[in-house]
This record gives sequence, structure tokens and C-alpha cells, in this order.
Amino acid sequence: MSDAWIPAARRIPARIDGGPLKGGAPRVVWQALDADPRTVSAGLAAQRLDQLGRASHLVWNPADGEIVQLISILRAGRSLGWPDGLNPGALPAPDASAIWRPARQAAAETAAGGTAADVLAEVNAEGRLCVQIGVVAFARDPFTSRPMTGLPQILDWLDSWGIPRQWPAGPPAAFPDEQAARRDRRLWARGGHFGASQVPGLTAVGPGAVDVELLTGWADPRRDHGPLRQAGPAAVRAARVPLPSARGGESGPTPAEMRDLDGYFDDDDVAAAAGTLSRVG
Repeated sequence: MSDAWIPAARRIPARIDGGPLKGGAPRVVWQALDADPRTVSAGLAAQRLDQLGRASHLVWNPADGEIVQLISILRAGRSLGWPDGLNPGALPAPDASAIWRPARQAAAETAAGGTAADVLAEVNAEGRLCVQIGVVAFARDPFTSRPMTGLPQILDWLDSWGIPRQWPAGPPAAFPDEQAARRDRRLWARGGHFGASQVPGLTAVGPGAVDVELLTGWADPRRDHGPLRQAGPAAVRAARVPLPSARGGESGPTPAEMRDLDGYFDDDDVAAAAGTLSRVG
């Protein structure tokens, strides 16, 4: 039996999730959180997303391998449709007390207020699974170019739920060209893996030009792999550039090097949009 919560992850249950899933092909969406993995831990990033009401299912720091899960895989996430990163976005949000009101009441009040939360909820809930993975990384600096500690545990968990390791829309576009990325609903309907920049109807720019072959083992049939493909996956992985630590070495950060995020973000945080979304617990 597959686990709704990834065994390798630390749990920080989100205050609210995206409600029930609507059915359809299972999929995964990769996002870059526009944060430095040398100085921002997955735990702190997860707490920030929950504070903003934008919880993804997983938050992963590939530099040190920390994985945090906020939402069960059997429920919809909330991260799609918001501006990229960990700072408050420009989308309107209802009163913060909506987080604690019953979901139906909060949804009605949000709809009456005319916010975009109900629209965002739609894409978050598409598919019998719609796993959202927030990576502590920058879209301009693809995280696949460096060691990806903890990736096998994530892929094994996704495999156990039958999500195919295919990229129907191909590799995500490079930063800053993501606005021109293909966001085809027919490709989205096939399920598999997608970058946030490939989700129909959204304007996200992450995760950047990640190497999908390194990430999931999927070889784009339209790509000329050249000598690296002939050399095999081991040679390709060995070619990755190590991520320097804050001290200038090649090792990952220690917990002591992960600084607190107090003061790192804007002070005028807005509460989460409730929309058609539901309270957890």
C-alpha cells in the first residue's frame, strides 16, 4: 500500500489545503521557490508557504536533502497560481479569519468578494493526484545542475502512486523565457511531470531549465543527447556542478548555517485566500 505521507519527510501539516481532488490523470508539478538552498532550509520555507496560505505537498532542499510534507497526497495543494517565491503576492485575499471558518462559508464569502481564490483552486485540484513540489532554488539557476540529495526518496514515493515519469510538455523553459512556455491543456491532461511554467492558465516562471533526464530519467525524444547520453546516467550525474557552501567549500550547509527567516521577507504579509479550499483537521 502506498503512503499518503512520504516516509522520508518531516511533517508540518498545513493549516488549510486545496480540498478534494477532482479526478483525472495523476501529475506532479515542480516549482522553484526563489530562495537560496544554502541559507534557507526546507522547514523554514514550508512554514513560510503555510503562513501565506500557499502550501505545496512537499518542500525540498536539494542541497542538504531535507524534505518537508505539508499536505497528504490524497488532497489538493494550494501553491499553483500564486506569484513565484516566498514573498506575499499581489493577488487579493480575504480576511485571515477565513482560515478558521468552515470551508463552505469561507468559499461563499470569497466568491461574493470577487477574489481569484476560487479560480486558483480549480487547477490545484485537477487530477486524481496533483503533487506540488516546491524546491528551495532559483529558476535562473536550475537545481539539476548540482547534487540533488534526497531525490531518490521523492521519486520512489511518486512511483508508488503510479505517476508516470514522462514530461508531456517537454523540458521546462529557461529563465526568463518561461512566459513563452507551452501551456497546452491537452498535454496537461495526459498527466506525468510538469514545470509550474507549463500549467495551463497560469503565469508561473519556475522551475527554470531543469534537466528532466537527470531529474526523473525521462529522455526527451526531440533532444540531441550527444556524448553524455552515450556515456550513461552515471557520467551525466558526475558532470553536475557542486553547490558551494556559505564557507566556500563544496559541502552542504549545516543546520547552524540555516538562518532564521525573521526579517527576510516583507512585513505586510497577507493571509491565505480561502476560496473553495478547506481547513485541515
